[in-house]
Amino acid sequence: MPSPGVPAHPRLAIEDSYFELLADTLESLDLPARGQFLQRYFRAIAHVDLRESQSVQIWDEMLSRRRELTGLLGRQVSLKTALTDVLSSAGFLRVPILIEYDDLKRLEVNAVTDPLTGLYNRRLFAETFEKELNRARRYGQPLGLVTLDLHRFKEVNDRHGHPRGDDVLRAAAATLKKALRTSDSAFRIGGDEFALLLPQTDSLQALALSRRVETVFAEMLQPLQLSVTVAMDHGVAIFPQDAEQADQLIRIADERLYRLKHANHTKAANGSTRTEAPPARELSASPASERPAPIAQPISIESARATEKAESTTAESVTPPSASASADIAPPPSRVFAVQRKAERVSMTGTNAYAVLGEQGARRARVLDLGFGGVAMELDSAEDLPENLLAVLHVPILPPVRVNLKPVWKQQTSEGSFRVGCTFVS
Repeated sequence: MPSPGVPAHPRLAIEDSYFELLADTLESLDLPARGQFLQRYFRAIAHVDLRESQSVQIWDEMLSRRRELTGLLGRQVSLKTALTDVLSSAGFLRVPILIEYDDLKRLEVNAVTDPLTGLYNRRLFAETFEKELNRARRYGQPLGLVTLDLHRFKEVNDRHGHPRGDDVLRAAAATLKKALRTSDSAFRIGGDEFALLLPQTDSLQALALSRRVETVFAEMLQPLQLSVTVAMDHGVAIFPQDAEQADQLIRIADERLYRLKHANHTKAANGSTRTEAPPARELSASPASERPAPIAQPISIESARATEKAESTTAESVTPPSASASADIAPPPSRVFAVQRKAERVSMTGTNAYAVLGEQGARRARVLDLGFGGVAMELDSAEDLPENLLAVLHVPILPPVRVNLKPVWKQQTSEGSFRVGCTFVS
């Protein structure tokens, strides 16, 4: 109990009490042990690398500075205050940051992250693009850039309000996060504009990802029940096939984005369906001699034959009856031959796509062709596959997918391997 009339010393804060306890403990240690401890301690609390002798010297100076400041101020100065002063004076804290380390990291993340969608922002996009381009040049690997924007997004804000528009933007961000690999990056670079950086990705793979993003985004919007049909359009540019500088790649991707957008939505306004994105070889802006070789034609999952080059509706021309023909003979009706449109398929030939078959995952098969309806695979030897087959598909750009398959055809190749076509089972 303090005596009446004598002011009580303020109770030390928890951090100050810890420093006092630490100082008493270090006094009992020999010099090598003290230096080793202080070296690690300063690295942990101040993120500075010192030699053991420097660490001991800084600690002794801190104790001396504390005594000086206490005498000048006429009150007890904390060891933490004295330590900050010594480190700053020695040049180890050039800009003292009086903030917890976790809070500092959170500020750094917020500075490069879009608060609404959680995607990286335009500032980090420019920095990351240059780093990925330098890495692609160094190792001689392709780098894919995909620019995307939302068609009719402004109408959502006008009809449903900005909160619902924010829901659409969050759905777009969730779609991109779901579709990307760990090495890929997604950015929000404008109001309804996004960009993807895809290391080690060629034009075929980038286009396959873009089409999947469009499809998944449409599914993500269904629970919102919008009266406006919002679509995600894309444009693709590949380093070094299309250009070698960041600004050139961005310009090419934007040109393809708006060319595809104009073609798709002009036809939609006239009552036609959306067109597919042009093949990778048509997207190239480089000379024909530098373009990649034509891609092998996908294999039909339904029939094991190569897919048709043209799928359209044609009409058989009918010669009109002559004027001299009898009036009671009706002209033959024109016949229309419709060719059913197949589900979109993407060739996986030349990639490292594969499937792990069975519950135990003991068998593997190469994935030759993939579509919304099923998958075509190749096995090294003939195997009797069950009617309902569990498999995990590993395809570049996409995360592993667990599916149920039903084999519908099988054939042996001239090399002795076996090809199997399977449909997806719900």
